[in-house]
Amino acid sequence: MDFQAIRKEYENHGILESELTPTPMPLFREWYKLAVEKCPGPWFEPNAMALATADLNGKVTNRIVLLKQVEDDTISFFTNYDSEKGRQLSENPQASVVFNWPYLGRQIRIRGTVARTTRSISETYFHSRPRGSQIGASASLQSSVVSSRQELDSRKSTIEDKHRDQEIPLPDNWGGYNLTPTEIEFWQGRLDRMHDRILYRYDSGWTSVRLSP
Repeated sequence: MDFQAIRKEYENHGILESELTPTPMPLFREWYKLAVEKCPGPWFEPNAMALATADLNGKVTNRIVLLKQVEDDTISFFTNYDSEKGRQLSENPQASVVFNWPYLGRQIRIRGTVARTTRSISETYFHSRPRGSQIGASASLQSSVVSSRQELDSRKSTIEDKHRDQEIPLPDNWGGYNLTPTEIEFWQGRLDRMHDRILYRYDSGWTSVRLSP
């Protein structure tokens, strides 16, 4: 395969200064709303974001998680606190996420600080999930070594039997994180690779600058 021959030309209109908002979250909501409305089909998840975390030794890991809440100036996702990302965030509560919406020729990068949500918020979201997802979260020791698929299925069956016809309790090691942005970059693809990049930074207040593509 000739990887260098894989190329896409971007043709959408750019980002005008007149379209910018004083702070980035209103613009984030506008872009996210359009991404949901223009989603090409149920196979694509517009709330999927690549989450990068690092431990204190500089080991960086990345994975896809799903955006589940946007409140005021924070975005939220939920996971197992004992997972690799959970352990890294306990050591180094900073993270970066990227949204990629190729059908719009747009990306958003967010960098910021991370803190756990309250248990009540985690519990409300946990019980809004399908019952099967609740059971799966309770059965999985995320990121730990497992001997076989059969061991996973056995754990799942044990949880199902234990709480049959009962509410699945929120596991102590499962819940949400709030990411509070310190930087948000809006990227819009343009012709001839002359892309538009607008970076918002927070330092006692929000400022925005235009970056070279």
